[in-house]
Amino acid sequence: MKTIDYHNVSILHEDYSVLKDVCFTTEEGEMVYLLGSVGSGKTSLIKTIYGELPIEDGHARVLGEDMMRIKTSQLPALRRKIGIVHQDLKLLPDRTIYDNLDFVLRATDWKSKEQRRARINELLEWVELTDSAQKYPHELSGGQKQCICICRAILNKPSLILADEPTGHLDQESGEKVMALLDEIRRKNNCTILLATHNLQWPVDFPGTVYECRDGQLIKESQTHNEE
Repeated sequence: MKTIDYHNVSILHEDYSVLKDVCFTTEEGEMVYLLGSVGSGKTSLIKTIYGELPIEDGHARVLGEDMMRIKTSQLPALRRKIGIVHQDLKLLPDRTIYDNLDFVLRATDWKSKEQRRARINELLEWVELTDSAQKYPHELSGGQKQCICICRAILNKPSLILADEPTGHLDQESGEKVMALLDEIRRKNNCTILLATHNLQWPVDFPGTVYECRDGQLIKESQTHNEE
């Protein structure tokens, strides 16, 4: 199944043409990289996938939804199927790590407190941060905070994860850990990962399909095989 299916899509941002004639498809369980300089359109493309930025024309489907026709009222249901890892983290500074995660579950209609606790504890154990549940974001390292952001993104077991420069502010060791976690999610859950990055080493260490945003176009650069 195609998780993203774009044909001849044009993307504008504040009346400025960012990308034209975008042809872009992703499959279940695929690792996909978006390369490109600052301002080349990577973030704008990602925003169209979860409906924050409208698409001007073309054919665009995300997880079966027609993004040209989708209503605002339908976006929350689509977004529950998508996990987003932001470059600027977006953790709530006045809440503990546990409460940051619990906030997302409550907002997405997890009624049972016990089920929420079990899911949060499962993920914190997975990233080896169980002891940090009652800490606040400012008490964690950059790498630890990004691991929590990954936990937040996969709370609802999404089919698609969008990661915008998730390792851009991390050292090499922390970046490798974050990438390993994302690749593990892809393999275990057959989840598509779409990752914008400037790090040319990640497609070598964690193979996938590579696109580049360049001169208003989305260009497929290469495809390597993931080792399972």
